[in-house]
Amino acid sequence: MRIIEGNLNGLSLKVAIVASRFNHFITDQLVKGSIDTLKRHGVLDDAITLVWVPGAFEIPLAVHALASQKKYTGLVALGAVIRGGTPHFEYVCSQAIQGISKASLAYKIPIGMGILTTNTVEEAIERSGTKLGNKGEEAAKTVIEMATLLQHPLLND
Repeated sequence: MRIIEGNLNGLSLKVAIVASRFNHFITDQLVKGSIDTLKRHGVLDDAITLVWVPGAFEIPLAVHALASQKKYTGLVALGAVIRGGTPHFEYVCSQAIQGISKASLAYKIPIGMGILTTNTVEEAIERSGTKLGNKGEEAAKTVIEMATLLQHPLLND
């Protein structure tokens, strides 16, 4: 039996983070967690690029532009969409996630999904560094593991 898996050694990686300024009090914490995690796992400071966009809806366009450059081994998408009283929440979440997924598959690049989709501000705060951890950290770890997995020779025939 052959087992293929990635690891958490990011020394050879070049990663871009795309973060939404909307709900910045949440996304700032996600960005900090993501950058800290990348560095702790060996990604060099000059191998990390941070791109700010207005909101979660704009993340897929920036992700697509970065992925098409083929300069990065992985991308991290960070944002916070908090449910309101209109269907706007569903449209933004759906389009952001679909757009990111399409870019990942089209360019064969791992993209860590760190866009929070919560019912309340309190839930978003809990997922950005308090009780329930930091989803920015989790997204960064996912990118490292998937990028190292995709570097495996048996996945590059």
